[in-house]
Amino acid sequence: MESPMFRERLLNGDTVVGTFQLLDSPMAAEMTGVAGMDFTILDQEHGPLTAETSVAMCAAAQRGGAAPIVRVRNNSESEIQRALDIGAAGVEIPQVATGEDARAAVEHARFDPQGARGLSPYVRAGGYTGSADYTDRQNERTTVIVHIEGERGVENIDDIVTVDGIDVLFLGPYDISQSLGIPGQVHDERVESLMAEVCDRADAAGKVLGTFADDPAMARRWIDAGAQYVAVGVDGAILTHAFEDLVEGVRQ
Repeated sequence: MESPMFRERLLNGDTVVGTFQLLDSPMAAEMTGVAGMDFTILDQEHGPLTAETSVAMCAAAQRGGAAPIVRVRNNSESEIQRALDIGAAGVEIPQVATGEDARAAVEHARFDPQGARGLSPYVRAGGYTGSADYTDRQNERTTVIVHIEGERGVENIDDIVTVDGIDVLFLGPYDISQSLGIPGQVHDERVESLMAEVCDRADAAGKVLGTFADDPAMARRWIDAGAQYVAVGVDGAILTHAFEDLVEGVRQ
């Protein structure tokens, strides 16, 4: 299983770096940890991954030393429960726009008394045999990350940050740009201003801030603004650009 230290590192103020993974490949998941990344996000929302394909990828990421985080398709009990039962270190929940959305996420992701996650200890997360302290250990280890992806989420941020059990507020710059009517323009002043506002309010509330960056320069910009949980790039794009650079270098 994943190290219980991942959530603790975030809550202690460490900055962690990872990436998004859409490729259905346990080896690619393992490579992220071997390369020194702290986590990899198995993206079931925008990629072809499922709970079934993610099992081996969780195990591979953990072997490599990266915490596997599953971005589920939606904020539903079954999606979140399956992602955690297969042994993910945490879940990323898209399109959280209200305090009610955030409270539902916690309800689905945490066991009693913090939530009402469906209980079977005989799953990969429980070592297949269960244990008397399984629910307590899962509540301690599970990282709950909610995506703030539009103006409505920003408008309701003061309610969202008050929800107990949310570990990370994740800003999706591309979805924020779309909500502002400028899709894809993630460096536009309007996008950056909105994101900076959430950074300040998250810090004031004592919440960990996360975001996506296309490249190291963008990652450093948001780390300097207070982000601790930073996903840099997407595996397919990283691999494609590496191939392009290789071909260009040979043909020059």
